[in-house]
Amino acid sequence: MMAKMLHVVHWNSAKYSSLAEAASKADGLAIIAVLVKVGQANPNLQKVLDALKAVKTKGKQAPFTNFDPSALLPSSLDYWTYFGSLTHPPLYESVIWIIFKENISVSSEQLAQFRSLLSNAEGDKEVPIKHNNRPPQPLKGRTVKASF
Repeated sequence: MMAKMLHVVHWNSAKYSSLAEAASKADGLAIIAVLVKVGQANPNLQKVLDALKAVKTKGKQAPFTNFDPSALLPSSLDYWTYFGSLTHPPLYESVIWIIFKENISVSSEQLAQFRSLLSNAEGDKEVPIKHNNRPPQPLKGRTVKASF
């Protein structure tokens, strides 16, 4: 079974005016990745899950305030880091990856809510997001560092 991962994407707002602009720059993005294990429900995900109902289809937006994303991090902040690329086209080499060693839990019901998101616009034929990942890639000389 493919590992599940939560990504929290950050863009370099000190240098770039938008995520779209930063995505193609070598110092444009930092992505915090947390491995997710199916198990007990995660109460810290509930606000995110509630907001997903309003953005189920492509192009939708909804307000999302008063949320501290650090609530989604594991209790141990040990991590691996490396310079890499986006995991979807155009695969820009613009990401500082920070991958936490410890995982967080999510219930099967919560995972089903994430999987109910669609890649189509509202009113179009429903197209579930099933495979929004790519297989692991070769290191190509990259150095992976650990905080521990």
